[in-house]
Amino acid sequence: MRRVVSAGVAVVAAAGVVAAQGFTSQRPDVDNSKPGRPRGCSVATLHGAYGIHAQGTRPAAPGGPTESVIGVVLRIYDGAGQFTQVDNIKGSITGMTPDRPGFGTYEVNEDCTAVAHFQPGPGISLEEQMVLVAGGDEVLSIVSSPAPVMMSGRQTRVHSSPFLRRAR
Repeated sequence: MRRVVSAGVAVVAAAGVVAAQGFTSQRPDVDNSKPGRPRGCSVATLHGAYGIHAQGTRPAAPGGPTESVIGVVLRIYDGAGQFTQVDNIKGSITGMTPDRPGFGTYEVNEDCTAVAHFQPGPGISLEEQMVLVAGGDEVLSIVSSPAPVMMSGRQTRVHSSPFLRRAR
């Protein structure tokens, strides 16, 4: 019995070591499996245009009722810690807000977690907690501040667009 338990613990421990050391990105410029190469993620991992689908709830007005919200966003990361975006957000009470420009800053940790601070409109400031997946081709996020805003999002890198190449 003791050998079976010891063998099981050894297998679990070995699997944990392999999992901890075996994380590799799908992007060749972020390959952390080879010595001397960049490890994990950095601010440069987020670069280019991302399409975002967002949904959740928010106050319809300061101190007012909560409304359901959906939206789509085109966000362009510069690879150096800043981004611009244009969003189209629809609230169940406030209605549609089309083509609203916004801007912000972001930081990325080596473990591929990140935080963004942005102003999607006048007088609005949000903090977003993010996790970069698929080598930075996707980003999962939630709005962490202010507390009444309960939004989540999924960002997907836009790989090729003649319009985006001209806009850079």
